[in-house]
Amino acid sequence: MGRVTQRRKVHKFVLDGSAQALEHPVRYREDFLAVEEPLEVRLGHMSFSVTMRTPGDDFDLVAGFLVSEGVIWDPAQLISLRFCAGEDENGLQTFNVVEAQLRPDVVLPETGRNVYTSSSCGICGTDSIEAVRKSSHFNPADDPLSVPVELLASLPDRLREAQAVFDKTGGVHAAGLFRIHDDRAGGAAELLCLREDVGRHNAVDKVVGWALREGMLPLRGTVLQVSGRASFELVQKAALAGIPVLAAVSAPSSLAVELAQETGLTLVGFSRGTSLNVYAGSDRVAVASRDL
Repeated sequence: MGRVTQRRKVHKFVLDGSAQALEHPVRYREDFLAVEEPLEVRLGHMSFSVTMRTPGDDFDLVAGFLVSEGVIWDPAQLISLRFCAGEDENGLQTFNVVEAQLRPDVVLPETGRNVYTSSSCGICGTDSIEAVRKSSHFNPADDPLSVPVELLASLPDRLREAQAVFDKTGGVHAAGLFRIHDDRAGGAAELLCLREDVGRHNAVDKVVGWALREGMLPLRGTVLQVSGRASFELVQKAALAGIPVLAAVSAPSSLAVELAQETGLTLVGFSRGTSLNVYAGSDRVAVASRDL
């Protein structure tokens, strides 16, 4: 998997009380880790952001980040993406700086904002929550999508089955974009794109950036399934991409629910196969009628 994973020697302590563990309590083995490296985003020659991410699909990451920041929303606004020169101590290209060339009429963001995002937080460095409440060019509230509840509950397993990097490392988040088709009984979900990253917000940006570059925004009729919790920033990213449904396997935050209600987005949490909670937009979740 190239720079996505890295091998490391580890000491494994086994404490299960078995005869083998008592004889050999410490074992030496090789483990695979998810790589985490910085990526600098430049707009022309202006440094705009630095994020910690898992290398791979970096152009999608940058494109999605610019959508999430409200800078662009149409692929025609993004003229080009390229890696800038940068070498490590061994003289090897790092591929850790991406320059985006935008159309001349695109309004550039504030240059003094110093956006820095770690792999666990995507909005660190913003001056206030109000600065993140951007007006979207798409309106999820207008999307008439209806998703059968059984289909919605099946998506976490579909996501997990496609997580190749997680299988190897156990250390990345995932975001999967599903197109919902209602042309058969119970509906069907088509996995359009899946991305993995040490940062949950990066995984979502990579999905959104892929969709932008494919000319698919707004993402009407889709569900974004994520492997972790549903934070304010993930709801923001989904809404700005025109995604009508965001589902997470863990809990949402209070602010995430508030933003979902404001934007008309359906927000699902604790989706784990046999049950799920709908925190906003429950009218999109369809329950099959049963004769009593």
